[in-house]
Amino acid sequence: MRFAYQGYLLLLLLTPFLWWRYVYRKGAAPILYSDIRRIKQTLGMAGGHSSLTHFVRHVLFGVRLLVLTLFILALARPQAELLTSDIYTEGVDIMLTVDVSGSMNFIDLDVQNMRTRLEVTKEAVKTFVDGRRYDRIGMIVFASDAFLQCPLTVDYGIVKNFLDDVRIGMIPENSTAVGNAVASALNRLRHAEAKSKVIVLLTDGANNAGQIDPLTAAEMAKALNVKLYTIGVGGKGVPLVLREDIFGRHPVPYPDAERVDEATLTKMAEMTYGKYFRATDRDGLNNIFREIDQMEKSKIISEGLRRFRELFHYFLIPALILLLMEVVLTQTRFRKLP
Repeated sequence: MRFAYQGYLLLLLLTPFLWWRYVYRKGAAPILYSDIRRIKQTLGMAGGHSSLTHFVRHVLFGVRLLVLTLFILALARPQAELLTSDIYTEGVDIMLTVDVSGSMNFIDLDVQNMRTRLEVTKEAVKTFVDGRRYDRIGMIVFASDAFLQCPLTVDYGIVKNFLDDVRIGMIPENSTAVGNAVASALNRLRHAEAKSKVIVLLTDGANNAGQIDPLTAAEMAKALNVKLYTIGVGGKGVPLVLREDIFGRHPVPYPDAERVDEATLTKMAEMTYGKYFRATDRDGLNNIFREIDQMEKSKIISEGLRRFRELFHYFLIPALILLLMEVVLTQTRFRKLP
């Protein structure tokens, strides 16, 4: 057992002082009389005070000191140690890199619910973020160029809020700068102190914009010891796109949709000791993020986290009970008159 506020224990020195003061003054009467027989007769105590009454009064003072002692001990906050093990957490720095080009508006991952690729992606990313612990997560969005959407943070609520703001058209021009996206993510990770750094790149097309070649960006990631997990998004058939005419909005096939450059994405992942995944539907994308979640776990090393259970109530409750008893007795049967 330990006391969280040990300074309060100095108040225990009051106990012997108060006892000494009581013993020293117990023989002195508050009011002196030359003859107390008349007072005894008035109180119906002609036979004198019983020895029991004197004894109980001394005991009650001892109870009062005990109550004071218990209150002081409760105030010092006694605690019992439950666990002695230090916890050292080593998180992963993760940059989510999300394609927001026009093709992410196609419908083929969740045709039943008529949700676009981007909508399904955002749902899967949120689930992934909710499953992480101790990691810093940031986000890059890209189309014809790449921009920081959310800096690295451990506040996952902020990450999801920024993710809610991601939409098609937030970056002008309908093209895909995969190399620039990876380079932008690396720029955020290169000064990070985490031992494990990861980029999750999600795209549904091929690199056709930007100044940096995807494989060059992968070489940069390898040099910085950053692992790339690349995800190619898109169904196996012809995707749908919502069109609006005089009859309202309805899906129509889009046979000219660009296909995922799986060869480049696979090479990028292999160069950085990561992995390439292909998502052809909603469940597949969710499973991919679950697999990445299992592959990139935060390290937790036990080194000495100390946890304690509070014990003050074991002192406070008896003190309150004894105080109540002492007050009742001193104000009734053993009341002392001046």
